[in-house]
Amino acid sequence: MTVGTTTPLYVVLNRSGDEFGEYHRFLDGTPCRMVYLTTPGGLPALDQDGATEIRVLDSLAHDDVLPVVREIADRHGTPDAVFGQSEYDILTAARLSAALGVAGGYGLDLVRRFKDKPAMKRAVGGAGLRVPRFCQLDDGSRAEEVAEALGGLPLVLKPRASAGSEGVTVVRSTEELRLALDGVDPAAYECEEYVEGDIFHVDGVFRSSAFHFVTASRYVNTCLDYAHGRPLGSVLLDEGPERAALTGFAGRCLRALGLRDGAFHLEVIRRPGGELVFLEVGLRPGGAQVPFLHVDLYGIDLFAEAFRAAIGLPPLWQETGAPGTGGGWLIYPAPRQLPSRVTHRTSLRDVIPEVYHEELPSVGQVMTGPGSYDDGSGIFRFRGSTAADVQGAVHTVMDHYGLCTEPMDDQENHTGQNGRRQADAGPSEQSHD
Repeated sequence: MTVGTTTPLYVVLNRSGDEFGEYHRFLDGTPCRMVYLTTPGGLPALDQDGATEIRVLDSLAHDDVLPVVREIADRHGTPDAVFGQSEYDILTAARLSAALGVAGGYGLDLVRRFKDKPAMKRAVGGAGLRVPRFCQLDDGSRAEEVAEALGGLPLVLKPRASAGSEGVTVVRSTEELRLALDGVDPAAYECEEYVEGDIFHVDGVFRSSAFHFVTASRYVNTCLDYAHGRPLGSVLLDEGPERAALTGFAGRCLRALGLRDGAFHLEVIRRPGGELVFLEVGLRPGGAQVPFLHVDLYGIDLFAEAFRAAIGLPPLWQETGAPGTGGGWLIYPAPRQLPSRVTHRTSLRDVIPEVYHEELPSVGQVMTGPGSYDDGSGIFRFRGSTAADVQGAVHTVMDHYGLCTEPMDDQENHTGQNGRRQADAGPSEQSHD
């Protein structure tokens, strides 16, 4: 039976068990009814006493969640918005909204432009902005024809909808491309021009088709480097022409995609001659240490702002006029051989002044994770007066941080995975190697 009430009803798909899953805090006292569909790991963050309903589910896949949401709508009324903060749940939330006729939240067409790489590049390129040349693939796609259509090798083969460097391959010969095409479902992949240059990410919140908050950062190494065992990080840019050019370009890309209100993580390549090229974008805060750094340096919770923007509430964060601070982050992947026991690691927090936060595995800890952004072997956050100071500190850590491990047999592995958790779905990647 439908409950007769005018109090807004929000349905949230949740995977976050830390502070970025505390939706009751994001609401800041706004009267509403909250229904959470959460994985078991996301339950600890939720306001279990204040929730209208919480359902713990092993799967948040669309087909598994749809009947649950229909049942909830029958009992509580049609939701005012369905929201998913994870890269894995954004499209599901939009599909659920479309199925139930939900008026609020992100529309399906908008989300598809942010999820499907060919669609996002068509939208951005259609506004006259530079994007990598690309082509969608099908069962008849031949390596020679793809290479010719995109202007030659090297090329990047990547899933149409993914985050991080998952499934991404850089191919440098026709034979490599042929073998790569043979190993994937062509309908789920695209191929694009390899664009040489420095990679940047622009993070923030759009309100009324303009920046409410924005930063720009230069990557240190790439996501594909991380997958191959090298550290990954970034350094916030100082105010100035470089930052202004990147944020201005990002704003034009977001408007071309039709974003009015929402958080974003957008990546840009700057070619050696200075030309800016759109890489890709997520309709969510950036991953890895990006949201933690922004809370620490600017006092903005990007996940709170993402939620409020999506459901139509005003922003919490307001500009204070305080001077900017340089900052950055660096994460190390897990050892190549797993499981491994940590025998030694180097603490640098009291050695390098710019390091204000570090998370290191304990001596004796057994590392079992695959080396994702959630299972690293060292995390550092930096604060400094300028980008140059932070950049220098990042490279000093890369020169001095050491982790020693010894491989273990599976029978020796009696401890669980690392308890450390970073933000969901790390930065996206064209995957320069």
